[in-house]
Amino acid sequence: MEVPVSEPKHATFEDPLTLIPRVHRWFHSRWLTWTYPFASVGRNLSVHNTVDLRRSTAGHIKIGNFVAAERGAWINIPDVPGRQANKPVMILDDNVKIGRNSQISAKNFIHFERNVMVSGNVLVMDHSHAYEDVTMTIGNQGTTEGGSVRIEEGCWIGYGAVILCSRGELVIGRNSVIGANCFVSRSIPPYSIVANSPARVVKQYDPSTQTWKMGALNSAKQSEGS
Repeated sequence: MEVPVSEPKHATFEDPLTLIPRVHRWFHSRWLTWTYPFASVGRNLSVHNTVDLRRSTAGHIKIGNFVAAERGAWINIPDVPGRQANKPVMILDDNVKIGRNSQISAKNFIHFERNVMVSGNVLVMDHSHAYEDVTMTIGNQGTTEGGSVRIEEGCWIGYGAVILCSRGELVIGRNSVIGANCFVSRSIPPYSIVANSPARVVKQYDPSTQTWKMGALNSAKQSEGS
């Protein structure tokens, strides 16, 4: 006689213990909102308790509504003498999401516009380490002058990408996708899909035809005219 085997029951709710870190995160986020001297901070900030964010530099950070930073992220502003109080060096607009273990380091100015998604292990810097003086160790040479970084509205920065501005202004155009592990050191036009390292545009939206085309539009137009 065969014994009927009951179907496995699928859980319809989360483990109650997961509420503990969620509550911890809620209180930690409220603590940052109420006690850190941000240039400004919006509603519903959500920051994991392992995020590295210093109170001493919070006055240079402007945060919008519904901004989130996940486990292990590092939001850094190097201590630079002479900075004016409450002058924003980093702006995180509404609905910016920073993934796990990502590092954002702003010496001059980094601006994430609304609805930018940053995946895990991403590095965004508007400066680098100086190395030119061979008589000194690199660690003792400080940082380069650098430039500024602006990531426009609606962009998605893929896992492991590096965005580094050594001078001038680096702009990632709106609604662009930076692929996983890309190295970006120059501006990207809007509505672009970027891949490889160093990064290059592999697909771009053409407003004139309202279609996506392979490669950069400028390159395609030059080829058609030659």
